Amino acid sequence: MADKESGLRGVVAGRSALSSVDGEAGRLTYRGIDIADLASQTIFEEVAYLLWEDELPSRAQLDTLTEQINESRALPGPVLDVLSALPEGTIPMDALRTAISMLGSFDPDQGDDSLEASRRKAVRLLAQTPNVVAQLGRLLNGRSPIDPPEGSIASSFLQTFFDERPSAEATKALDVLLVLQADHEFNASTFAARSIASTMTDMHSAITGAIGSLRGPLHGGANQAVMEMLLTVDSVDQAEAWVLDRLARRELIMGFGHAVYKTADPRATHLREMARELANSSGHPEWFDVSQVMESVMLREKNLHSNVDFYAATVYASLGIPPELFTPIFTASRMSGWTAHVLEQQANNRIIRPRAEYVGHTDRRLVPMDERG
Repeated sequence: MADKESGLRGVVAGRSALSSVDGEAGRLTYRGIDIADLASQTIFEEVAYLLWEDELPSRAQLDTLTEQINESRALPGPVLDVLSALPEGTIPMDALRTAISMLGSFDPDQGDDSLEASRRKAVRLLAQTPNVVAQLGRLLNGRSPIDPPEGSIASSFLQTFFDERPSAEATKALDVLLVLQADHEFNASTFAARSIASTMTDMHSAITGAIGSLRGPLHGGANQAVMEMLLTVDSVDQAEAWVLDRLARRELIMGFGHAVYKTADPRATHLREMARELANSSGHPEWFDVSQVMESVMLREKNLHSNVDFYAATVYASLGIPPELFTPIFTASRMSGWTAHVLEQQANNRIIRPRAEYVGHTDRRLVPMDERG
């Protein structure tokens, strides 16, 4: 198979009305609405409703969804017990994958895979996933789980993790991140979820598979790798030499380039200024300054633009969130898109079964055991 065909780049694998990525223009829309407008004028819960229902909610509809989320946020005791019992050094995404799979067994609609039941499961997953991440973060820091407070998804997560009411600035920043990462067409994890859902299995099975895909460093794991990269550069003055040295050694530099965008990633464009403000207010302006140098060098040397993971790393870190939770929070955001894709697949389903071009041996003789040496 030719290199240009590997990874199914450019192959249209299905139809969806959820999000549209215009790689040439650098534009992303959810249900036809530009991502910049959604990030500046809505909250994450509104975006989730939009993805599920094809319309932004009225005030009454948003209030109802918020109430459902508050009622669904708490985790069953056995799930918390398993998270507490996981061995030291467990990768957070592995713990999250385990918790989501367990939640399927405790779901009130367990065993009912109808479209209506899946819609209710989507709301519960949207509520529970950020709480799993927050409780997991507490456990990693040697703190016991607590009852999550009511409120928006962003504010409840921050208060649960940090043990204090978050500032309006921090809540808004996390909310914008959740909006920007909610959906992105047929990326690897979304396609995994849809492929699994096409077998007519349950919502939690499809989502568990998607989490396994997002865990990889070439997908959701890239944001953590970006922060680890930024922390290895000792100063702004060394940033350009650091990038050039890695390029000379043909090493992969995370946070740059995209499979679809041929110009600037609109999500990165929106995050850039927010990253600058938060880095300054957190007392770590060097994170943004180093990022700026790296971005300039990569554009000059490789004509590669930064992607959403690049500046998301600085935003997360400036909020005080440890790198090991970056991808789990990404999961909490993408839960809205994944569940919407599963619902869309269920509503008009046909099992996804592509073909492979065979490139192996043909017409080989079976060699008997006594002739194999």
